[in-house]
Amino acid sequence: MEAVLGHLRGAIERGEYAVGDKLPSEAELCRRLEVSRPVLREALRALQTMGLTVSRTGKGTFVVSSGPVENPTFGDYTASDLMEVRRHVEIPVAGYAAVRRTPEDLDHLARLLDRMERERDTTAWAAMDTLFHLAVAQAAQNPVFRRVIEEIRDALARQSAFLNELGGRREQSDREHRAIVDALVDGSAPDATEAMAHHLDRVGTTLTAIVRPGRTGRTDQADTPTEGETQA
Repeated sequence: MEAVLGHLRGAIERGEYAVGDKLPSEAELCRRLEVSRPVLREALRALQTMGLTVSRTGKGTFVVSSGPVENPTFGDYTASDLMEVRRHVEIPVAGYAAVRRTPEDLDHLARLLDRMERERDTTAWAAMDTLFHLAVAQAAQNPVFRRVIEEIRDALARQSAFLNELGGRREQSDREHRAIVDALVDGSAPDATEAMAHHLDRVGTTLTAIVRPGRTGRTDQADTPTEGETQA
């Protein structure tokens, strides 16, 4: 999928498909690129997320920009809005979880991590990624925190799948999740908040590297950074 996306993105950025042009049909692109339709559709979805194309029902996929937007949209929310909220919610949530978690919370998180580390399907892994962050919020023993994460759950799954397909973040995310859980097991609020801040930093950095290589923006920097966060 990454190769197909790179080919189509390059063609658009070079002007081979100009703004306003309609891309060839899925059947034609599959034939030209010698890929399956599911692979092509993943690449087309990524192009839309980047703001390069738009899909019009019954008409096809059209080029709307010659370069990716700096602030892609995942479901109902932009990347910058997601990151801003996540930094202000999930970092303190991790601290609360470290001092309030129950043995049942820790057991659930451990089993979930084990499943994630064995999973090879991106969509299934992304779904479990959202479950992980919901479980951390649950461990904070405040239903409002969980409700916030549930509200952005679909957007988180879309963002997670996007980053894993194009940024190869799955193994790195597993390690970062493991560090968060280790801090919860130790009952260390400072370590838990630091581990979550590091995780969100890496999410933002990878997103920026995909969308705007060599540039940074609001997608990976909070307006009011939490102490200990590394700016990309």
